[in-house]
Amino acid sequence: MAPMKLPDSAPSPTQDSERLSRALQGRGVDENVLVWILGHRNAFQRKEIKETYQQLYKEPIIYRLHSKLSGVLKKAMVLWMNEAPERDAILAHEALRRKWKRLNQLQALVEIACASSPQHLMAVRRAYCSLYECSLEEDIISNVSTSLQKLLVSLVSSYRHDRGFMDLNTAKSEAAKLHEAIEKKQLDNDDVVWILATRNFFQLKATFGCYKQRYKVAIDQAINSSGNGDLSFMLRTVILCIDSPEKHFAEVIRASTVGQWNTDKDSLTRVIVTRAEIDMKKIKGEYFKMSNTNLDDVVTREVPGVYRDFLMALIGGKF
Repeated sequence: MAPMKLPDSAPSPTQDSERLSRALQGRGVDENVLVWILGHRNAFQRKEIKETYQQLYKEPIIYRLHSKLSGVLKKAMVLWMNEAPERDAILAHEALRRKWKRLNQLQALVEIACASSPQHLMAVRRAYCSLYECSLEEDIISNVSTSLQKLLVSLVSSYRHDRGFMDLNTAKSEAAKLHEAIEKKQLDNDDVVWILATRNFFQLKATFGCYKQRYKVAIDQAINSSGNGDLSFMLRTVILCIDSPEKHFAEVIRASTVGQWNTDKDSLTRVIVTRAEIDMKKIKGEYFKMSNTNLDDVVTREVPGVYRDFLMALIGGKF
């Protein structure tokens, strides 16, 4: 359950829309009003606000936010007001179309494919085609290095069965195949990609468990020992997103707020905005285990201004 705090009795969508319109009028913007309203409304309520705002003012509120805000606050609020599939499609497109791509940005593709449901992935692919008039797979092939293309295309084009079914014999057999490929440093082996991209999450968790039990090492650690290149990094991200997504997202937040965190506001925004209504409570728990520090305290200390207040609202903190 997400820790974001909602009012006991929220105003009507009309009342919210009117207050938002006043906050967005004129030269100045009352950013505190935006945070207070949008940071305390769930997905259904935000959808109602978007529809009502459009009816009242003949303009999408997302367009208004985009034109009146700037910087990271604009990005966070615009993402937040998009439906989840469109939001992830936007994040995927931004990651792929950057001139200088970093692995921590391309992680967004793995998160979409491996830390959400098969139905959500299909919705993201449809949204991507609608927004950008090409498929997600096409853009991966056009914009990603050859070493990562096969894995990423396989992940985003797969449709996993999402029922809770697991076959132990299959888990043992596929753990052996993965071990052989890792030992031979053949991380782009077809078996590795096929297993990780097509098996349901319950089956893969069983396979990872068999791997550790039989070979006395976690599979992500074995991959790390096998190589430290881009493909190794992405495979470890795949495994963590499947096996323990809250740990993955806690680590992304930790990395984005250590040292020169200003260079990675995008990752911090991505995690908090996309996971606020999914598993933020678990992420905060994992973050505390990693760093012995509350996420609320870190955001309060490291993040400036109204952007901080908005992120604090989404993680359920006090500001």
